[in-house]
Amino acid sequence: MYAIIKTGGKQYKVTEGASIFVEKLDVEEGTVVTFDEVILVNNGESTKIGTPVVKGAKVTAKVEKQGKEKKVVTFKYKPKKHSHSKYGHRQPYTKVIIESIEA
Repeated sequence: MYAIIKTGGKQYKVTEGASIFVEKLDVEEGTVVTFDEVILVNNGESTKIGTPVVKGAKVTAKVEKQGKEKKVVTFKYKPKKHSHSKYGHRQPYTKVIIESIEA
C-alpha cells in the first residue's frame, strides 16, 4: 500500500515504515504528525485519486529528528569589475517515519 501526500508545497510517495525528509515542521521530536492532504491512495487492488484530495484519507507519521542539510555555497562575480559575493545556505528539514496509511 502506498500513498502520495502533499506537504511543504511538495508531493511525496510514501509507504508504511518508510522514512522521508520533508520541509521543516514546527513540532518536537517524537511527536505524531497527521498529513491530511492525501492526493492518491493505492492498496494493491484499487486506486483512489482525489479531486484535489481523497476524502477521509490520512497518513500518520512520527517525527524522528529535526536538522539542516549540507551547506550550499553560491558564489557570484563579475569579471574585471572587482565585484564578488559569496553566500551559504542550509535548508532545515524534518525526518519522519510513516506509521500508517488510512484510506
